Amino acid sequence: QVRLVASGGGSVQAGGSLRLSCAASGYSIKQYSMAWFRQAPGKEREGVANVCPDGGTTYYAGSVEGRATISQDYAKNIVYLQMNNLKSEDTALYYCARHAAHWYCPGSNWAQTHEYEDWGQGTQVTVSS
Repeated sequence: QVRLVASGGGSVQAGGSLRLSCAASGYSIKQYSMAWFRQAPGKEREGVANVCPDGGTTYYAGSVEGRATISQDYAKNIVYLQMNNLKSEDTALYYCARHAAHWYCPGSNWAQTHEYEDWGQGTQVTVSS
């Protein structure tokens, strides 16, 4: 059974950093494209970052480019999202997700929610200015 558990959120001041973790079970993260999404109150869920099964191809939303890094620990089966220089507009519930297709990199569709089959429960990030 596939399970994704997100953690690491919290309340920080603008300019601070957080590292979010997504612990996966029931499959190997090495074999699937993994992504982080976020959803702020009253807004649609948006893609933040994606890493393809090859581990080398990554995608980032323009709003976090240069401030976010997605990475994986295959031994622990965890996907991370390091967020630096946090801004108030980063405040949202952050979700990790597993792509629906095995050994597939979604390319330009990486931020489309319908591409992903399994979702974690979300971890809240609140940035105060």
